[in-house]
Amino acid sequence: MEPVTTADADPGPAHRPAPGTAAPPSLEVRGLAYAYPDGHQALFGVDLTVRRGERVALLGPNGAGKTTLVLHLNGILSGGAGSVTVAGLPVNRANVAEIRRRVGIVFQDPDDQLFMPTVREDVAFGPANAGLRGAELDARVREALDRVGMADHADRPPHHLSFGQRRRVAVATVLAMRPEIVVLDEPSSNLDPASRRELADILRSLDVTVLMVTHDLPYALELCPRSVILGDGVIAADGPTRDLLTDTGLMHAHRLELPFGFDPGSVTLPRA
Repeated sequence: MEPVTTADADPGPAHRPAPGTAAPPSLEVRGLAYAYPDGHQALFGVDLTVRRGERVALLGPNGAGKTTLVLHLNGILSGGAGSVTVAGLPVNRANVAEIRRRVGIVFQDPDDQLFMPTVREDVAFGPANAGLRGAELDARVREALDRVGMADHADRPPHHLSFGQRRRVAVATVLAMRPEIVVLDEPSSNLDPASRRELADILRSLDVTVLMVTHDLPYALELCPRSVILGDGVIAADGPTRDLLTDTGLMHAHRLELPFGFDPGSVTLPRA
């Protein structure tokens, strides 16, 4: 499959919005298709636009192509057809360092993300690698930990924390890079009810774009006004989360099942 390429040059002023014009969307995917080396075609021409500040849930059964799509957002996967831009910046080899600052991925297992002796060092790792030092780095770490309510745990080893606390620290490691987009992979998995609510409160408070990959449909409804259903490598539906979850035919067609007794049409949602 031949890729549709974009220029491998610094984006420069031409890619920046002119004064008085609207900022580009946080994410723009056009005609994205991808086949793995074994020949398995995972994506078949995905088009997706996410505006700045949106919280969008990415839904779909296992094997729908969700992970493949996410791995294109910061250049981990490449070489397929189509294009991906983040805040107007093409995702390509020339821009990969900046793209990975702008697109922060929070993994399903926080232990895949936390590897330093203390919480503080984990959160400082990304900004320090980007060149921050001294008081500026300390301030960035404090800011990120404050946003997830973990400032009091800065000097503790991550493995001494609860699972929910480690997930919040993982979010802080991403926020410390001041990203354009935070991508969360199954953020509610393995959380007790209190930790689930605490994380929801944090995610609602963020002033960044959020893309949440989840099988937890009530969590998607609670946090994301908009949802996208990916099925067999294409966008099958895109709209208000409540509308999608109450469409029984759509849900059945894409093997999405609500918890027993849960009625998305009757839920009173918290303010965004």
